[in-house]
Amino acid sequence: MRQNLQKAILNLRTWNWSVILGVGFFICVLLILSRSFFWVSDWLVEHRDAQIKTLTVLGEPFYTSEQDIISAISETDLKSFFKLDVKAVQASVKALPWVASVSVRKQWPDTIQIYVTEHTPVAFWNSDSLLNESGFIFQASSDKLPEGLPQLYGPEGSEKEAWETFLQLKEMLAVNSFELTSLALSERFAWQLWLKNGIKLNLGREEKAKRVQRFIDVYPLLQRPEGALLDVIDLRYDTGLAVSWRYPQIQENIEKSKA
Repeated sequence: MRQNLQKAILNLRTWNWSVILGVGFFICVLLILSRSFFWVSDWLVEHRDAQIKTLTVLGEPFYTSEQDIISAISETDLKSFFKLDVKAVQASVKALPWVASVSVRKQWPDTIQIYVTEHTPVAFWNSDSLLNESGFIFQASSDKLPEGLPQLYGPEGSEKEAWETFLQLKEMLAVNSFELTSLALSERFAWQLWLKNGIKLNLGREEKAKRVQRFIDVYPLLQRPEGALLDVIDLRYDTGLAVSWRYPQIQENIEKSKA
């Protein structure tokens, strides 16, 4: 009996020390966390007015200058690093005419990084807009535009089809030394092409590629009248074609006589 009592007392002492150590460790953790919380709070208060001082533009935009981006975000509150509205900055830069997409992130202590992806212009659309490589219309202007951009025309919503058709037919014609410079899709969905040498091709609404191939096959066989140049070739027939000629010298003489 006495031996059992001694064992119980020993177990009780061991358990008490375990509880004491556990409670002590828990209290230490709470003290450390509390101190950390107050330290972070004090640090945030101290740095709450940290201003944005550096702007880093990534992506190497060609048409959009850094000054354009600075002007775009000038109305955004840049006084506080922590309060900076990244979405507002992103929306401001995205509104610039040449910007296709943009991402913005903050970098401690005073920097914002803006990654810009621009539209790549591949054609003019209906004379007053531009088309990018995805067939997306955008409004922009620049003296840096590449020379010789093709002119594409068509009703609203047809821009992607027009661009894909232009690429297809341009490749066909280029193999045979013809350069396609312009394409138009009418309201009735009839196709017309203009070549660099001044020839206009009327293709109609169906079998565009087949009719272009017919032009390529027949062109070397056409007999040109003296002083005439090919003007319009009408390929809207199931078989055959119709040819119109122009006489630049005669036209020039007529204009001179009127003057």
